[in-house]
Amino acid sequence: MRVFHTTYKTRDGQTKQAAKWYVELRDHLDTIRRFPGFPDRRQTEALGRQIERLVRCRMGGERPDSSLARWLEQIPPKLMDRFVSIGLIDSGRAAAGKPLVEHIKDFRDSLLAKGNTAMYVQTVISRTQAVMNGCKSRVWSDVRADRVERYLADLRSGGLSIQTTNFYLQSAQQFCRWMIRNGRASESPLAHLRGLNVRTDRRHDRTTLEVDEVRRLLAATEHGPERYGMGGRERALLYRLTVETGLRRKELRSLKVSSFDLAAGFVTVRAGYSKRRREDTLPLRPETVVELRAFFAGRLPTAKAFGGRYRQLTDKTAPMIRADLAEAGIDYTDAAGRFRDFHALRHTTGSWLAANGVHPKVAQAIMRHSDINLTMSRYTHLFRGQEAAAIAKLPDLSTPNRQAQKATGTDGKPGEAPSDLAFCLAREHGKHRTDMDSGGHSTPTGDAKNAFLKANGRIRTDNPWFTKPELYH
Repeated sequence: MRVFHTTYKTRDGQTKQAAKWYVELRDHLDTIRRFPGFPDRRQTEALGRQIERLVRCRMGGERPDSSLARWLEQIPPKLMDRFVSIGLIDSGRAAAGKPLVEHIKDFRDSLLAKGNTAMYVQTVISRTQAVMNGCKSRVWSDVRADRVERYLADLRSGGLSIQTTNFYLQSAQQFCRWMIRNGRASESPLAHLRGLNVRTDRRHDRTTLEVDEVRRLLAATEHGPERYGMGGRERALLYRLTVETGLRRKELRSLKVSSFDLAAGFVTVRAGYSKRRREDTLPLRPETVVELRAFFAGRLPTAKAFGGRYRQLTDKTAPMIRADLAEAGIDYTDAAGRFRDFHALRHTTGSWLAANGVHPKVAQAIMRHSDINLTMSRYTHLFRGQEAAAIAKLPDLSTPNRQAQKATGTDGKPGEAPSDLAFCLAREHGKHRTDMDSGGHSTPTGDAKNAFLKANGRIRTDNPWFTKPELYH
């Protein structure tokens, strides 16, 4: 490596020295290359050493280490283009100088190529663009955690919930992870950020529907008018299928007639439409299979399963079910302000599974949750009377009638009532009479006494007849 000043001639023929220093070295092709540096010699020497490190990595077929990769992300776009043009780095490594808009466009194409739905891709891309634009990030080196945190805080100040801003953060972090996997960045500046606790800012908590409420909803809906392109029978069948399978709205929108194997009694959701990105197959109740077979009669396998006159199932399921709930005389919110919207049907599925004693792991599999805590905490609600029924199953701790335990002595005065356990044992052997010992304690007699002797060591009492039976033999 050589660091030097260049000279040039002015219009009047004078020779002058350039203000910048230059670096001259041999690249991986053994070609001498010259790069402009800085007015400061030391800064130019540092630049030359970094280029030498890059040449050694290229010759050895190695990826730049973390420090060199960070340096590449911060160099001027013009210098990056020069490295790409001479083959010192590949075009994918030129992320620092490439506008984020172009990276996000490539990110979108990558998501579509993986089979994700257009709606899902659009949601992720729009949130990512909103974060980057809100932070005024134009190139990769502009992406900083503190800017993102401030932007999300501004969104919450503007009225968005913690849950929504967490979704924005997740989309931005997903984009950063994609940049790393594609070799366009060395590390994510947002990796350490964590979403806030949504429990401190719940805006739309759901509740569950009782069995009789679901029956009333289905009955009222079946005879109700057309809503959002669907007749009453179709909506009632949609609600029933949702309660019995726990399918989400977007998963229901993806279903076709061919998604149902009515002979085997299963419905399948394709991986691209499943929230966990895996193909899900769920069992159907035999009664529902009969209803579906009649509903799908004469329809092509490629036809949509639900949606009526619309091209697909409406995304306005919340107002749709709200109108049907009102028709059935069911409040849209409960006393605690929790909602009975369309997603509450999925909450009903989880709650019914728990109420009927289904094993938590089985319930988790049906609900298709990655974490069983989500199944048991958020999607399991108590029904009316469940707590009272559970308490009723506890042992009866009531004591026998004290009046029946009173014993009369030889003087006709009531004697001391024996202990509850002594009375029960005596009653079991048909003897309720007791005698008074010299210490004034009541003592069972006859067969009851033998019963107490056999139970000795298992009774806790201050009666010496029990604690010291040898004194009474």
